Amino acid sequence: MMGAAVLVSDAAGATVPDLSDMASLNDIMRRFETAASVAYEWCLADDRLQWSPSAAALLGADVVRELASGRSYAARILPGGGRGRAEAVEACLSAGLAGESQQFHIRYSIRVGGHEGPRDLHLIDRGVCHFDAEGRVGRVLGLIALDGAAGVLQAAPATAHVLPNAGSGRRPLAMLVKDWLDTAGMRGDGFGVVLVGIDDLARLNDIYGFAVVDEVIEIFRRRLRAELAEDEAMGRFSVGSFGLLLRLRRDEDLADRVRAIVDAVNARPPRTERGALAAAVTAGALTAPQQAATPDDVFRCAQDALYQARHGSRGSFAIFQPAFDRAVEHRGNLLFADNIVRALDEGRVSLAYQPVALSRDRVIAFHEALVRVRGRDGYVLDGAAVIPAAERFGLTGLIDRRTLQLAFAALADDPQLTLSVNVSPGNLDDGAWIALMDSHAGDGLCRRLIVEITESARLVDIDHVRRRIDWLHGLGCRVAIDDFGVGYTSFRSLRELSVDILKIDGSFVSGLMQSEPDRHFVRSLIELAANIGLSTVAEWVLDEPTAGRLDEWGCTYLQGELIGLAAPQPLRG
Repeated sequence: MMGAAVLVSDAAGATVPDLSDMASLNDIMRRFETAASVAYEWCLADDRLQWSPSAAALLGADVVRELASGRSYAARILPGGGRGRAEAVEACLSAGLAGESQQFHIRYSIRVGGHEGPRDLHLIDRGVCHFDAEGRVGRVLGLIALDGAAGVLQAAPATAHVLPNAGSGRRPLAMLVKDWLDTAGMRGDGFGVVLVGIDDLARLNDIYGFAVVDEVIEIFRRRLRAELAEDEAMGRFSVGSFGLLLRLRRDEDLADRVRAIVDAVNARPPRTERGALAAAVTAGALTAPQQAATPDDVFRCAQDALYQARHGSRGSFAIFQPAFDRAVEHRGNLLFADNIVRALDEGRVSLAYQPVALSRDRVIAFHEALVRVRGRDGYVLDGAAVIPAAERFGLTGLIDRRTLQLAFAALADDPQLTLSVNVSPGNLDDGAWIALMDSHAGDGLCRRLIVEITESARLVDIDHVRRRIDWLHGLGCRVAIDDFGVGYTSFRSLRELSVDILKIDGSFVSGLMQSEPDRHFVRSLIELAANIGLSTVAEWVLDEPTAGRLDEWGCTYLQGELIGLAAPQPLRG
């Protein structure tokens, strides 16, 4: 009885059997063979082609004798009737990787004999190529069935369609590396390991879409494989990166070999069916087992080398340097991220309130709500220590969300309080942050809330950000651009965004009495902001002469040590 069939999608989006886990002819017969299909197994080492018992009904009584080899079966394919399994294997060799399996889906027409004379059969052939440890196709398992769409002989597709290989991963590559390490240990020699990564894959996905990027990955796969000798191997490390295992010949320098591979692969832009695009690979390499004696160490060192290369120049390569070990850095990063998440979970995140005063009379207009994180040892970290690292680790969403929760609680407790809170542009699309804002749409608190969008982060889609700002205005909030002058936003963007307040970065304000360029810059900002109807806040105001000059130029608000430092409670008066 046929077991539950697992399905994948073919090029047209139709569901077809997923044969990736099939290990034998009996497996396919038991799981997938029906009255309308025939299972087969093709061993490439001796070209032996084995059929299920039902093959005689479709292919003729003498199938076991006449179609007992891959060569004899290929000879039955009609001219113009498709390329058959040989091309499917070639396609899988380009797409598949050592230790993995790769599925294909092809159509062709064959001529078979019979009691009533020759018959032409139009077939669908769905199979899976199994690779050995050296990256060669060892066996092909599959199913053939009559192609119901081909009522008459038609020209079949010129190429084989290779199905997505969802089941592949890093484990086969790790097994391959272990085998090579064991062999190198017995021989007393070494080999090269190269980790090749496609640069800016996420950006390419955003610009061109996943289908085009899949083609780019395929193109780079083929180019990399073409650079390998017959006794060398290749495996997938991740979606957009591959591991190469190189035989180091006598007097061959690993750097020269890796340079040649990278230069060859990057020699021309990849050309997809929709056109050429700019993409490249970068590589990191090491010698094993001399520099790494276990698969885990090999991968760690290769990643370190790739990291070094990418921080030098994209499209280049780097050889692992033992002095550069990012393992300690990685552990530190994980510890920091864990501490932040635990602090959020355990309620050790709070607000400090820094007053912002009207320039003309120093009356407190509002407070900026600044995040504070208390460690388990009681030590308190301010935003300057937390936010830059949180941005690197993708934690700003959690922090912005918690800051907004605390700000709404403070506004609810004090009807006289007005607060500003910071948010990264990317978190304007955070579902939980948006839901929290919407939950206060009708209670009036948003009318006492200023949302400061961090200007040091790039505003990629101005139109989208403007729609978010319009939504915030609809809730009753005012909107400010924070840290203006140190990031990417232009005055043209400010006009398009329709914000309410411009906060001038303190690095231009704190020393303006000693710096003529800073004085010209700050005064120009204030005048330009006034001309387009924006209020201005000068940060890091330290003394009366600076405050007096800013007031003289028409700055709306002052913030800094002169007005008051951040404190656990808002300043009154």
